[in-house]
Amino acid sequence: MDAPSIITQVTNPKEDESSQSPCSGRDKASQSSFSLKKQRSRSIFSSLFCCFRGYDADPTAIRSTGAPPPAVEENGGLQKGDQRHVIPIPSPSAKYLLPELKVPDYGKKCMVIDLDETLVHSSFKPISNADFIVPVEIDGTIHQVYVLKRPHVDEFLQRMGQLFECVLFTASLAKYADPVADLLDRWGVFRARLFRESCVFHRGNYVKDLSQLGRELSKVIIIDNSPASYIFHPENAVPVQSWFDDMGDTELLDLIPFFEGLSREEDVYGMLQKFCHR
Repeated sequence: MDAPSIITQVTNPKEDESSQSPCSGRDKASQSSFSLKKQRSRSIFSSLFCCFRGYDADPTAIRSTGAPPPAVEENGGLQKGDQRHVIPIPSPSAKYLLPELKVPDYGKKCMVIDLDETLVHSSFKPISNADFIVPVEIDGTIHQVYVLKRPHVDEFLQRMGQLFECVLFTASLAKYADPVADLLDRWGVFRARLFRESCVFHRGNYVKDLSQLGRELSKVIIIDNSPASYIFHPENAVPVQSWFDDMGDTELLDLIPFFEGLSREEDVYGMLQKFCHR
């Protein structure tokens, strides 16, 4: 497995394209078919990249129709009109990505938050002022990942944790993103963490299908720097600029008042439509 494939992110224009970095040179959610075929040839693929199976199909096909299967007899045969009623077995496709809502989050909307270039920037190239250095094992070799926190990310996460049910959803692999989240989220803001295997691989992009969360879509927001990540539900998105190393950036701080207002709305669509048309 190539080291850059651990992290899915867009390219930092300030970094040398020839240097080893977690950037592919395309949009954060893109990955070439050559790289995908190369990964499939390795034995470790089945345990790390199970998300690729079946994602070439139309994304609408993964959504359950909600129709229960035919009732069956104890021996497996179909019921006939004069036979006793048997309760049908629930369809397994009704399983969602998120667990049931916890009591402290009742009445809160769900905020899906991206990681790379939204909250942090990470690189395999050494960064002198890195906030974290995370060791990641790849094919038996330990690689150091250098992580910079976006300005005001601590204040942003603490406030969002008070207002929303916050979920980390990244297209990066858990072996990288999970330890970064441990260091970043010191307050337990993220109620759940979703990684690459929870994405839908659709037309070369890792897409975060919000309909699979198990939450009412009118009460779900996604904040992400990559439009390809929320291509199924653009009406639920708050786009942010990709961040690399500008320590004067204030975007997360500037968004706090907007999200405070949004948390009080009945549904998210009205305010998000106004926000995107500003």
